Amino acid sequence: VQLQASGGGLVRPGGSLRLSCASSGRTSHNFATGWFRQAPGKEREFVAAVRWNGNSQKYGDSVKGRFTISRDVAKNTMFLQMNNLKPEDTAVYSCAATYRVPIIQTMGDPAQYDYWGQGTLVTVSS
Repeated sequence: VQLQASGGGLVRPGGSLRLSCASSGRTSHNFATGWFRQAPGKEREFVAAVRWNGNSQKYGDSVKGRFTISRDVAKNTMFLQMNNLKPEDTAVYSCAATYRVPIIQTMGDPAQYDYWGQGTLVTVSS
């Protein structure tokens, strides 16, 4: 499985961006994908994840209510709609995938994911 993230850029505080993650592999019902981010000098942080079967979702505490994860099964693509962006959202955002569909409680654990794409940089600054 190859993953390609895109959609990053420079945005002002309060603005919005939509990230995409295209998958080259099969997206069967046993498939889950997630977004993680890493800011300079900080540890990797879980952002959001979704199961492709049933659309169960999980969000990191810092993005709840502002970010929305979704997937388009026909296009093998996952999206992250980011609204009300804050300077602390500045980071490289990477997408990840797994066929070992984790339970909801562990969807935020990067060890659950076997495939990782290159990141896309999001900069929130005035």
